[in-house]
Amino acid sequence: MRADDSIPLGRTGLTVSRLGLGLASIGGLFRAVPHERAVETVRRARELGIRLFDTAPVYGYGLSETRTGAALGSERRDAYVLCTKVGRLVEPDGPDTQPIWAGAPAGLGARLDYSYGGVVRSLHQSLERLGLDRVDVLHVHDPEQDFPRAVGDAYRALDDLRRAGVIGAVSLGVNHADVAVRFLREAPAPGPDCVMLAGRWSLLDQSGLDALLPLCQERGVAVLAAGVLQSGLLLDPRPGAPHGHEHVPPPLAARVRAVHEVCARHGIPPTAAALQFPFTHPAVAAVVVGARSPEEIEDSAASLARPVPVRLWSELRDAGVIPRVPG
Repeated sequence: MRADDSIPLGRTGLTVSRLGLGLASIGGLFRAVPHERAVETVRRARELGIRLFDTAPVYGYGLSETRTGAALGSERRDAYVLCTKVGRLVEPDGPDTQPIWAGAPAGLGARLDYSYGGVVRSLHQSLERLGLDRVDVLHVHDPEQDFPRAVGDAYRALDDLRRAGVIGAVSLGVNHADVAVRFLREAPAPGPDCVMLAGRWSLLDQSGLDALLPLCQERGVAVLAAGVLQSGLLLDPRPGAPHGHEHVPPPLAARVRAVHEVCARHGIPPTAAALQFPFTHPAVAAVVVGARSPEEIEDSAASLARPVPVRLWSELRDAGVIPRVPG
């Protein structure tokens, strides 16, 4: 599979590449990235044929969106699919701050707002930072933060924007599969077109298979699998490394070791297995990875294209790392 292989994004009418670039890293996730390096990273992704890009207002409190716009502004607008998110407004002294953003603009923070007006305002602010006239996919970001309003006011705003042709698709950006299942079941028809699922359909966590992936397949909802390297845990499981775990639980550490052992026997980098595993479920349209440099996105593209022997998957199943996907 190649990074630039194209596939329809479910029922949206949009076409995306199999590999997408997540833009949290260029917003300073865990460590700062110089502006020029950030722009070079996005442009290198385009050179590789990647046409799916995902950002959010909260990524560096607007920094990621600003850099994304700087990198893509000279591109033909129909040459790529751009996703951003709603649910947090970036404003002076916003209280919903996170210490993970390095180099973010001083004095800015985020405030949760899933109201109808807040969603429309968030989109307008995003377009200003991006310097663009539209985004293609709009995610409700972390709807569990205020679920009743997210599935009510926020979804109604996105549905109206979709019906008006302002956006191409309504989506969810979630870290918890059960939250997405509840949203899909409670949102009025026609419901979301896509779900971006972070870290719950990966070599280390397959909780998305319990209910979400089958539901998405049944309803024709496209899944974008993000967080497949678990913020680096798969590559560097040391406690305290920037993957969010102060102490890596022993069962999780054992799973990481099993992945490395099986991959080593076959001479396959764990990143290649991690990037290709999500496609074992037919609901998954694309995998989205982060990068801080052109070299990192080049490595991801090469890993996706690396042939992985069938025997590797069967050994991972025998080791209890991955399940057998029905059908």
